[in-house]
Amino acid sequence: MSNTPGTTATFTSRLMTLARENPDQVRWIGAVVGIFLLIYFLPAGTSRFDNAVLEGIRLTHWYAQEHVILCLLPAFLIAGAMAAYLSQGAVMRYLGPSAPKPVAFGMASISGMLLAVCSCTVLPLFGGIYKRGAGLGPAVAFLYSGPAINVMAVVVTAKVLGLELGLARAIGAIAFAVVIGVIMHLIYRREEQARSQQASRGFDTDDDGRPLGQVVAFFGLMVGILVFANWAAADSPTWMAIHAWKWQITAVLGGLFALLLMRRWKWPLRQVAMLAGAVALAALLVPGVPELAFAVGIIGIMLIATLREDDREWAEQSWDFTKQIMPLLLAGVFVAGLLLGRPGEEGLIPSEWVVLAVGDNGFRSTFLASLLGGFMYFSTLTEVPIVQGLIGNGMGKGPALALLLAGPALSLPNMLVIRTIMGTQKTLVYCTLVVVMATLTGYLYGQLWP
Repeated sequence: MSNTPGTTATFTSRLMTLARENPDQVRWIGAVVGIFLLIYFLPAGTSRFDNAVLEGIRLTHWYAQEHVILCLLPAFLIAGAMAAYLSQGAVMRYLGPSAPKPVAFGMASISGMLLAVCSCTVLPLFGGIYKRGAGLGPAVAFLYSGPAINVMAVVVTAKVLGLELGLARAIGAIAFAVVIGVIMHLIYRREEQARSQQASRGFDTDDDGRPLGQVVAFFGLMVGILVFANWAAADSPTWMAIHAWKWQITAVLGGLFALLLMRRWKWPLRQVAMLAGAVALAALLVPGVPELAFAVGIIGIMLIATLREDDREWAEQSWDFTKQIMPLLLAGVFVAGLLLGRPGEEGLIPSEWVVLAVGDNGFRSTFLASLLGGFMYFSTLTEVPIVQGLIGNGMGKGPALALLLAGPALSLPNMLVIRTIMGTQKTLVYCTLVVVMATLTGYLYGQLWP
């Protein structure tokens, strides 16, 4: 019995040594045990849990139907084209770490606000310009401004929630894009300088590749197709007039894009004509599902690009973005639905808790609105009716503004993907800045205009 403590200490010491010598195996064992315990103790069979799982599946199903084909596929296409065709010299000159800050942040904010995309659709575009050499600050400004500032969202907010809240959202979001970008630049300025020096080696910064006019037309038409294909319905005669013609406008832009590929990119007339015929046939056979013709067009473009040596990199880069981003987005959307449910439905976190937590203009309510908004997923414009419903249930103006500033720009799937692009630390800093600034702005707004 007297040898037991020594024997135990020796055994423990040997285990610790073995663990240090095999860290990968320890992580695998920990992951297996953790997953087993999670599955073992799942509250399966309870109505709350079973309904939350269904909500996660339903939200993922809705996301796949409404956003993957029309939002993500063209976004992957544009991001791949950025990596393949966009001059690195031009990106470094206007958006790089050494570019004049007013020019870099101005271009990033304006280009982001014109897109009218959600927090997930902007990710491939952010990854494209960041990978091509854009500075961290301007890239983050673009990342925030895309879903947060777009003109459509501001107009709808003012119309539905009032001019005061619409103006507060517009001013706050524009300021956020610049301030958050500047703070990120200052925090990581040394790292960005080193990255800039490394990126500038080995290429001529004046080599613009294709003529500027061709590049502008190329990306302008693709962005136009992305914007009009996703033009959302809104309580406005002007927006609805455009919405009624959105597919005709998209078709015209697609035709101009095909013409550009033939005239300037030298794509064969026969291949482009066959693709156009396939798109038209899909539209005629299934007129009620325009997404089918849209998907046929994108897949056809990638197939033709793959077969062409000059354009194969475009297809490869687009596929790389798809592999990197798509699985994380779908997993993140499922978890968001599991925890918070769809709008008007229940997840694991009861909606009554959310309403009670944000029912006044206090600092705690405003912070919780920012935090919850950062984890929820909002597609373009859906944040407006959600906030309208919460205000009807007693939500204060301060938390409402905080939710409008943090919610559209962040989401759980958005965070998972950003981490793969710029790392865990930068992602945490960015998300923290968004939540903190949304909280402070919403709190001040709630105190000054209760």
